[in-house]
Amino acid sequence: MTSLPERAGRHCHGVVNPLHSAVYFAPDYHRELTELGLADRGASYFVGRAAALGPVGAGVVTAAFYNFRHELVARHLPAAWQVVSPEDALAARLRAVDSLLRRLLGEEALDSKEMVEAAELALRATEGCSRAARPLYAAHADLPVPEAPHLALWHAATLLREHRGDGHLTTLLDAELDPVEALVSHTASGRGMTPAWIFRSRGWTAEDWAAAQDRLRTRGLLDADGELTDAGTELRKELENETDRLDQGPYEHLGAAGVARLTELAGAFTATALAAGAFPEGMIGKR
Repeated sequence: MTSLPERAGRHCHGVVNPLHSAVYFAPDYHRELTELGLADRGASYFVGRAAALGPVGAGVVTAAFYNFRHELVARHLPAAWQVVSPEDALAARLRAVDSLLRRLLGEEALDSKEMVEAAELALRATEGCSRAARPLYAAHADLPVPEAPHLALWHAATLLREHRGDGHLTTLLDAELDPVEALVSHTASGRGMTPAWIFRSRGWTAEDWAAAQDRLRTRGLLDADGELTDAGTELRKELENETDRLDQGPYEHLGAAGVARLTELAGAFTATALAAGAFPEGMIGKR
């Protein structure tokens, strides 16, 4: 039985995760990959996030990432590995993180005792993670921890993000939500990406989206206007609760006081990053 306050792990993850994911939207990252000869933004995302797995093909990435159209992934992989090796991609990603966090947070924050403390707490939390059935987490867990505190914090945030994400895919499978249905229902909740962003970045079409909406309506999860029904809302709630259960290890390991402190510290850094424009405007929402 959990000793943490209700949803404490989820709240902590909610403020730690942006410190990880901001890099994929950053010009710093795309500049690094372009300099290596990979100018396509779609290819750079797949290469950067999958590099810890090694020079894998499209099938592995489609399975591990879950909500991307396979044909989109196959357009870039494995061909991109002929341009950029996994080792070079990982090094480029870390250079981009360094540049990004210096720009978003400022040198004073990077050199602060709070940054050191946040990195130590986040790394301690990762000691409670599990490799079993979590391929993206397990691959990243084999990477060395960077020495600089801000990069160590980013590394730990990456581990925590992929650990929760891998577990979340288990809940989607159990709920019998295919990749597009998962995206449609998440967007309908008001917390997912807009359809326009999904079409552009995930490779799905308006026809795919409409067909998934129809399937969700047949199950009584979506209404005629594309909004979640009570059953749909309950399903999304159950998905998050089950994801919390599968992801409780790192936060139980850190303990209530450590989770509260990491939430406070990471929350402050994330608030600064968001205010500095860490993510594109208009990415989240129903329309």
